[in-house]
Amino acid sequence: MMTFPISIPVRNLADRLADSALWLIASLNLLVLASLIAALLSISDARAAEESACGGSNILTGLEQSDPTRLAALRQEADAVPNGKGLLWKIEAQGSAPSWLLGTMHVTDPRVLAMPQGAADAFAKAAIVIVESDEIVDDKKAAAAIMMRPDLTMFAGDKTINDFLKPEDRTRLETGLKERGIPLPLVAKMKPWMIASFVALPACEISRKAGGASFLDKKLAEDAIREGKTLKGLETLVEQLSAMDSLPVELHLQALIETLALGKTIDDVMTTTTDLYLSGDTGMIMPMMKSVSLQTAAKDFGFADFEQRIIIDRNKIMATRAEPILKGGNAFMAVGALHLSGAEGLVELLRQRGFTVTPVN
Repeated sequence: MMTFPISIPVRNLADRLADSALWLIASLNLLVLASLIAALLSISDARAAEESACGGSNILTGLEQSDPTRLAALRQEADAVPNGKGLLWKIEAQGSAPSWLLGTMHVTDPRVLAMPQGAADAFAKAAIVIVESDEIVDDKKAAAAIMMRPDLTMFAGDKTINDFLKPEDRTRLETGLKERGIPLPLVAKMKPWMIASFVALPACEISRKAGGASFLDKKLAEDAIREGKTLKGLETLVEQLSAMDSLPVELHLQALIETLALGKTIDDVMTTTTDLYLSGDTGMIMPMMKSVSLQTAAKDFGFADFEQRIIIDRNKIMATRAEPILKGGNAFMAVGALHLSGAEGLVELLRQRGFTVTPVN
């Protein structure tokens, strides 16, 4: 059960948690970038040396005791999400062998790497493996691609993150980064979402990655190459960077500051998201993050823009690019689980393109 210090109002903390959780997921969807940032700046040593065990409590379990009515409302919203149950889906097209769609979580958690029942067999039989970006298998090439577009990751000219900060926000940002061993001047030229993609990761993730562990999507891509399968990517890293960069810098900056302020509470966000993922309850993830508080994050935190640019627009691109590959059959497609559910999720978009898509478990 999740507990809070008596001096902190639960609702205020929940509001901040919901806001920051939303942007944490955006960062995790581009997890490979966090590794590259850490490597390029040599700022990961302190955190990589931290305790590798994952902590955190399930937020929804806490709500069972503190606010069951609110939990029931969340469940009702989640149950209304189309295709919000299940991680592994069978894709069929007339005249072709079946293909498979796996919703992933871009982390190195061994439970996530194990994949749901049936996924390993489907992967083993597939001749083609499709991931969000096939560039993730080569860190050096990925870093080179990112560095070729500094406008997407760094402020231009003499501009720095300080130009967007109010005095009180500068103090909060400087303090939060210092606690993580990162001097503000070292990252002042970096756009805030790039910094957030690193500092939002729990210590256990940093530790496992420092030890050479691959997150699920990267592991599948690496296994595909090792086993002689054809590897296909649906996006480039530059396209992913552009999606993040298209959102207002003020929103990213607010998310960074709030994430830093949460400290280890961010582990509760990761724990809850991971638990929902492992149970296949993907439809609950976004309602949980939007509605942990009674006040919606969408009004004040740009959720609608985030959902449109980072999820829905990319869903349409992925569906369009995956269609000709899936029509050939015998493919295994693995993309972030948040891209599967919803009226404009990949499952529904593929059905609209004539595929029969059914949950496996």
